[in-house]
Amino acid sequence: MSLRVVFVRRIIIISRVLDFCRRTFGTKTKATKAGHPKSKAAGKVTQTPRPAAGASLLPQVQRLSRDQHAISRKDISPNALKVLYRLKDAGFDAYLVGGCIRDLLLGIKPKDFDVVTNAKPEQVKQVFRNCRLIGRRFRLAHVVFGREVIEVATFRGHHSGSEDEDDTAPKLKTASLSDHGQILRDNVYGTIEEDAERRDFTINALYYSVNDFSVYDFANGIPAIAERKIELIGDPETRYREDPVRILRAIRFATKLNMHIAPATAAPIPQLAVMLKNIPPPRLFDELVKLLLAGKAFDNFMLMRDTRVLKQLLPQLDKLLKQEPEGKAFQLATKALQNTDARVDADKPVTPAFIFAALLWYPVELRSQTLVTDGLSEIDAMNIAMTEVLDDIQRTIAIPKRFTLAMRDIWALQSRLTKRAGRRAFKLLEQPKFRGAFDFLQLRAEAEGGSLIELAQWWERFQFADEPDRLQLINQLGKDGIDKGPRRRRTYKRKPTAGQ
Repeated sequence: MSLRVVFVRRIIIISRVLDFCRRTFGTKTKATKAGHPKSKAAGKVTQTPRPAAGASLLPQVQRLSRDQHAISRKDISPNALKVLYRLKDAGFDAYLVGGCIRDLLLGIKPKDFDVVTNAKPEQVKQVFRNCRLIGRRFRLAHVVFGREVIEVATFRGHHSGSEDEDDTAPKLKTASLSDHGQILRDNVYGTIEEDAERRDFTINALYYSVNDFSVYDFANGIPAIAERKIELIGDPETRYREDPVRILRAIRFATKLNMHIAPATAAPIPQLAVMLKNIPPPRLFDELVKLLLAGKAFDNFMLMRDTRVLKQLLPQLDKLLKQEPEGKAFQLATKALQNTDARVDADKPVTPAFIFAALLWYPVELRSQTLVTDGLSEIDAMNIAMTEVLDDIQRTIAIPKRFTLAMRDIWALQSRLTKRAGRRAFKLLEQPKFRGAFDFLQLRAEAEGGSLIELAQWWERFQFADEPDRLQLINQLGKDGIDKGPRRRRTYKRKPTAGQ
């Protein structure tokens, strides 16, 4: 290696070190000038963050000192504490925020820990090597510790607020709203007070600081927790229009936390639920899975039905429920959801494929029967019906292919389970989706009754019988138990023509 190459590399390294120092120490200076609650000399909280007079819709911030709340650092993820202290040592403000604080106050173990800070995403990445930036609509930093990810967000600001600091990239100082008021892109940064106003529910505007181990309540979240109340911050209609998914979050929090939705928060939901159609289908699928796999699927389903949200998410099912409010479609859906809740409580595996198969079975069956009436065979009619219903639902909630394939298998096996002659029953037992199809058959039997009960009982005995008993069960079917096998095609010898 030549001396010139070595010299150039050293120059590059020195320039990078100088650039890093300039950005790091320059950021600290700006952060201090911006009004950190941390004292530069003593490292203590010298003032309680307060909204500017007349500029906030929030009430006076309440500070709960360490002896006034039950949150202990022993209950907080060590990795989340690492993030808080590292950001603090780098000269930034950092707080645990939202659901983790709410759950700790309720005595619930948080699923994850979220951090909010006045550091920009790029600055967070400079502090943590194990950090990646994600998102376009909301720019976030994910600090990765093995399987645990600590999400770090920058304080959100108001769309009509003042401009961000000079070092913020121009493309990140933008917010975009649709004609309906929905936030499409939101990378406007602000103060902790503005961030609290931008939170959705009062019980989520709670901040925990490692500077003094206090909890800051910006929106009367502590009284709301005591009153078991889900309440939006600000005007409910405006907040729903900004992000219609808040409708689903309100329902999920109400059932998860055993709370009620405040009247003013609940009132606009039936009229504004139609705005859920503006949400990208993949995001709606993720939110719906949270509602159905959290152990409160039945309660969420009933609340969605009462608030007309179900019509926007599963219109095919909602149409059948309007025709027969307590019919077999309702019975199958509720039994499947209750079964799922029981499995979640017992810590057993659950899959969205089984739930969506139950919710959409009768729309598929109804369409299949119509096609059979039009002259198609049962197999062709079922295949076309499955495709049409799934294509229709994909426009609303984008169910991933790995789940739709499993749904198709469960649906297709329902008709095959009625054909038990000869070796067919043995072959069905070898199907990978047999167990799911059998569980589905049992739920249908509970919902419909009739001959399905006898069919489900037969398969129950057949599964756990030995070989001789299985043959006996097949022979007991009578004429239906005779497997004639595939019909052979007769061949005719061609008659020789004259002269041959």
